[in-house]
Parts: sequence; structure tokens; C-alpha cells
Amino acid sequence: MAREPRDGGRGREREREREGDDLIDKLVTINRVAKVVKGGRRFAFAALVVVGDQKGRVGYGAGKAREVPEAIRKATERAKRGMIRVPMKEGRTLHHDAAGHFGAGKVILRSAEAGTGIIAGGPMRAVFESLGIHDVVAKSLGTRNPHNMVKATFAALERCASPRAVANRRGKKVSDILGKREQAVEGADA
Repeated sequence: MAREPRDGGRGREREREREGDDLIDKLVTINRVAKVVKGGRRFAFAALVVVGDQKGRVGYGAGKAREVPEAIRKATERAKRGMIRVPMKEGRTLHHDAAGHFGAGKVILRSAEAGTGIIAGGPMRAVFESLGIHDVVAKSLGTRNPHNMVKATFAALERCASPRAVANRRGKKVSDILGKREQAVEGADA
């Protein structure tokens, strides 16, 4: 019989590197559930996994099984099937601030200066590390449920857009979208 983690599965992360597909998967949480039957209790495990390539693609998945490794495998397969691409600024942070919610979970994501690091708690940190973001400030409001926090984070990330995508959608130039302030800053750096 598998042993339950002492901290209830919260905050425990596991990272594995895949050779062929260059994806890393992080175990966000494992939950042990018991079903009471005539002969006693039957235990099952639910796992939440985040998968990413650290280059802008990330996905999450949940899996349930009677054994921990099987639950993790199922969650990883679901995470690979549901990957999304997130545009990143300079390959290290978000282009703009974003907010997302799922159920009672609300998150706020803010782009940050170089060297800030990942300022985020628990499940959100696993998402950003798998995504490849190095500088971000995030705050979770509402629930502490890891499933809702991850889903709210993905809702916020899906709203992120690059200036090029916004310019194409609106039929304008990228310089029109960014404005004169950033052009002046870019001109001063040259």
C-alpha cells in the first residue's frame, strides 16, 4: 500500500525530464481519497500535473487511479494533450498584466523587470517554471485549492497576447500599439 505524504500532498513537487520530447512535468499535488465498502476502505489517488517545454508551451492535467504512478501517468498524458502557447516578452516575462478566475480562484499576473524571479506561490510557481517564465509577480486571491488555482492561472495566460498579434488583429503597425513612450526608450538605448 502506498504511503500518504505527511503534508497531505500540498506543496510537494516532483520534476522529471523527458529525453525525446524535451518536456518537463511537475507534480503539483496528490490527493488520497477513500471509499468505504463492506470490507473496509478502498484507497485511490488523484494527481495534478503541469507539463511544459520551458519555451512558451504549457499544459495541465488531472488523473485518478488506484496507484500513485498510474494517476501521475494519466495526468501527464492529459496535460500533454491540452497544451497552450503563451507569448513571452524577451523570453523571460509576460507582455502585459493579466487576471483570470476559475470558480472561487482568482489570480493576478504581472510582468516584472529582469532579475525579479518568480514571485508566486505553490501551484502557480509550477506553471511558470514549466512555461519558462523567469520574471513574474503573481497573487492568488480567493481559494487555495490547487486545481482551481492552476485553472485560473491558465485562464489568465490564455488572455495574454503579444503586441504583434494585437497589431495584426486590429490592422495596425506594432509601433502604433506600443506607442511613442516605448519607441523613445528604444531610441535612447541605441
